[in-house]
Amino acid sequence: MSTDTTKWFTSWFDTPFYHILYKDRDDTEAHAFMDTLTNYLNIPEGGSILDLACGKGRHARYLNKIGYEVTGLDLSANSIKFAKQFENHRLRFEVHDMSKPYHKTFDAVFNLFTSFGYFDKDEDNLNTIKAIKTNLNASGFAVIDFMNSEFVIDTLVPEETKTVDGIDFHLKRYVEEDFIVKHIRFNAMGDDFTFEERVRGFTLKDFETLFEKADVHLLDVFGDYKLNKFNPKTSERLVMVFK
Repeated sequence: MSTDTTKWFTSWFDTPFYHILYKDRDDTEAHAFMDTLTNYLNIPEGGSILDLACGKGRHARYLNKIGYEVTGLDLSANSIKFAKQFENHRLRFEVHDMSKPYHKTFDAVFNLFTSFGYFDKDEDNLNTIKAIKTNLNASGFAVIDFMNSEFVIDTLVPEETKTVDGIDFHLKRYVEEDFIVKHIRFNAMGDDFTFEERVRGFTLKDFETLFEKADVHLLDVFGDYKLNKFNPKTSERLVMVFK
């Protein structure tokens, strides 16, 4: 089975194998980041947050737990179907394409864990920034938490095998044109599977160009989940606050 790589993110994210490969993601770190970020942004008590490209809703559920009204949007129908079991009157999940505006405005829009840069068309990346701007209320802030592409490329592990739940995931990583590519090959239930993750290696400069075109203002740039200063050579993350 091979995916159509122009829309790899719809098929790969919709498989159970995506969630198996990444099941060891650190919730403690994610929760601490949400605490730090919401305090830093001073989001009003009981305020509204849009979690854009929310996946199975791990950030959205925690944000709701600490007192916010949260809407989680994602293109993956399977992820949203899973997340919907956690819905309450202040937590909602919906299938939505993030390059198009949603029909509400929020105190904050979060796009977390490198959930940006999948589109092949430049205009879709720009449209996503424009959509985020549309979804902010007058006093709202937006946050994009992206990888630091320069650091990722410098420290790329070209090949490795990760065994999770008895499945050997053979991973190859390389840079192809402007994309950081992860090739994933494994056998499960007697079938061979091949997927590719392709994320644009956006730098801070690339984002600044997008922000200018979308007429949004970059307010702060951080290099990790503790909101330390960004260093292009050593920071693991590129966390941008704009409005």
